[in-house]
Amino acid sequence: MLQNQLLKEPGLQEEILEGLLSETKRLPSKLFYDERGSKLFDLICMLDEYYLTRTEIRIMKDNIHEITSFIENPKTALIEPGSGSSIKTRLLFDNMKELPVYVPLDISEEHLLKTAETLKRNYPGLKVIPIAGDYTKDFEAFTGAVPQDFKKVLYYPGSSIGNFTHRELQHFLKIVAQFLGHGGGFLVGVDLKKDPSILHSAYNDRENITARFNLNILERLNREFGSDFEIQNFSHKAVYNHLKDRIEMYLVSSLVQTVHIAGHKIFFARGDKILTEYSYKYNPAEFERLTHECFRKESLWTDENNYFGIWYFTVR
Repeated sequence: MLQNQLLKEPGLQEEILEGLLSETKRLPSKLFYDERGSKLFDLICMLDEYYLTRTEIRIMKDNIHEITSFIENPKTALIEPGSGSSIKTRLLFDNMKELPVYVPLDISEEHLLKTAETLKRNYPGLKVIPIAGDYTKDFEAFTGAVPQDFKKVLYYPGSSIGNFTHRELQHFLKIVAQFLGHGGGFLVGVDLKKDPSILHSAYNDRENITARFNLNILERLNREFGSDFEIQNFSHKAVYNHLKDRIEMYLVSSLVQTVHIAGHKIFFARGDKILTEYSYKYNPAEFERLTHECFRKESLWTDENNYFGIWYFTVR
């Protein structure tokens, strides 16, 4: 049974309006992941230009036995926020004789339910407890899903950790550490700094799937919040901000226009942008400095190009 805390989420409409009415327009990136957005992201992960997924999977395959040694225990709960299709998680399960309890957390309820049912069929011995909700708000809401005497391991693959500013990341790490408790585990993927041209290609693919993914956020606002965005009047743009070491994704207005949402008028000049996502890139030393207060590093695995890193930490 699905445990649901989502998108009648209190304050979400206010958060959207605050972002659109601000001088620098923005939208929360969690809006990407309705069912269509989740499917588009799965397609992005298969693109030639999108090195992140295949690099992370290769690192996992090359080091799978060492990685699973931290998790393989029937008294462990593997908790995965933003679980999506749980593709990488299957690599873990396929290489474990003793399966943990699995608690996927995702903001897309429909996608989450389908994935959970598939996992239950594929791994009959696996107990799956799917929870729909925004884990960035309150991890404590999920505490009751895990038996008290279980070790908790948070699995955060991909590069989602890069979607936090440094200040947000330090706050997130503190609430994660508090949620996991002393000795709890944190298995996390991090996109590392590299040639900006590689990053540009990854977020501006030739097939325009990332563009469709970005524009889908406006379609969702129209459908669920009653706005009247004309999708064809906006275009996708992703750039690397060298000063902040992050990719920034925007939706750019192609003309002067007014959009209505929740009784408000949102004015756009030609070229006005809505920031929909940023993704910070790190080198290993930087990331370890940010985690040091709450976590102790146990192991780091990377690829031969140092494009991507997977860390296992324990709570201090």
